[in-house]
Amino acid sequence: MPAYKILYVNQEITPYVEDTYLSTIGRFLPQSVQENGIDIRTFMPRYGLVSERRNQLHEVIRLSGQNIIIKDNDHPLIIKVASIPSVRMQTYFIDNEDYFYRKSILSDPKTGKFHADNDERIIFFAKGVLETVKNLGWSPDIIHCNGWITCLIPLYVKKVYMDNPLFAFSKVIYSVYNDAFQRNLNRSFATKLKSTNVPAKDAALYKGANYLSTTKLAIDYSDAAVIAHEEVLPELKDYIYESDKLHMVHPQEDFVPDYIALYERILES
Repeated sequence: MPAYKILYVNQEITPYVEDTYLSTIGRFLPQSVQENGIDIRTFMPRYGLVSERRNQLHEVIRLSGQNIIIKDNDHPLIIKVASIPSVRMQTYFIDNEDYFYRKSILSDPKTGKFHADNDERIIFFAKGVLETVKNLGWSPDIIHCNGWITCLIPLYVKKVYMDNPLFAFSKVIYSVYNDAFQRNLNRSFATKLKSTNVPAKDAALYKGANYLSTTKLAIDYSDAAVIAHEEVLPELKDYIYESDKLHMVHPQEDFVPDYIALYERILES
């Protein structure tokens, strides 16, 4: 097996958050791929519901301290790290007191209300991940995104970081799950993207954005797509099938060989 590097960007990873379909994939896909001898790094947000004490998170001072500017507002980037000792898998956490203090992921667990600042949270998370990888000096051959909170990673890799040698040849895979929501993002979303160096014509595509449009754009800016759950919206399944993207459907059992085959196919394309 040829040597290559995979960056996993995840919305959820167990045991840091409760067991869900998405968090289970976030844990066991990177773990199994690493056990096959492939060099990986994994990232997720440090939501307020992630117990720092129980999971033994600690701040990486040399990677923290940078500010990410969104529409003229500075937001400090804090990087924390933790390991799952039994599997020797390390996770980097993107943290910020403005965006990830609350004990929830995308919506209030009591009311079900979608967080009004999710547009800025996904901008901050995408920029935070890529800036941290840049500071690590680690060049991923593949960037595999899992969960809607990662939906801007393909855009930034292809349109903002494409001239950085670390990402110039990175292939991006976007996995689509059953995580749809019924809400438009903030009306100034496109303006906020433009303020983070997203080209104006690309930022304009996000005007009036919602789950469906942001997911389609994530697919458009990716090199491959995965239908990662049987309950993915039919319109998104059709969108993937009708595109010219390399794609696969997540197998129900023994899924690692299929993903490794996908990784090798995308590196050959």
